[in-house]
Amino acid sequence: MNDTSLTPKAFSLGKTFAGGLLAAALPLMAGQAQASDYVIDTKGQHAFIQFKISHLGYSYVLGEFKDFTGTFRYDEGQPEASSVKVEVDVDSLDSAHAERDKHIKSADFLDASEYPTASFVSTGFTSSGDGAGKLTGDLTLHGETQPITIDVDHIGGGEDPWGGYRQGFEGTTTLKLADYGIDTSKLGPAAATVDMYLVVEGIRQ
Repeated sequence: MNDTSLTPKAFSLGKTFAGGLLAAALPLMAGQAQASDYVIDTKGQHAFIQFKISHLGYSYVLGEFKDFTGTFRYDEGQPEASSVKVEVDVDSLDSAHAERDKHIKSADFLDASEYPTASFVSTGFTSSGDGAGKLTGDLTLHGETQPITIDVDHIGGGEDPWGGYRQGFEGTTTLKLADYGIDTSKLGPAAATVDMYLVVEGIRQ
């Protein structure tokens, strides 16, 4: 009985079939490898770092840090490889009350003159699908560095009207101020934590 699996014709068909599989796989492999770098669009007011903290347990103080810069890397096909770096000008804090802002930025709390910059550097991302997930990283604030986790949602991505390409995300996290050596005892126990809300829109480079 002849073994036809090694005939020239069968060998040629095998090469054709293998080549077809490779051709089909290449776009998928390329898509997985196409991580892109983005610059956060702060000039266009499309990114925000906002906070909410209790006021004596009766209400809240809302505010934001107006000046910050950052970059991130994102691959839609492999979101686990995402990374983020952000630097914040602590003196840019604005809660719509000049005297209160002066006090928050004083040595009693943030001590912006001694620690003018806060920073976040990601260490990992666990995807839950559709660009959402948990972003872990190190936050440096008030001279102290602590690990934090940010719950992230993907807002959307695509071409903009000016020929660029953008991706947008939002995130939330809660910080324990004592972890950063910030004394809030005079503000009441409800002020021990601050809720952060983040919106980031990046322009692909």
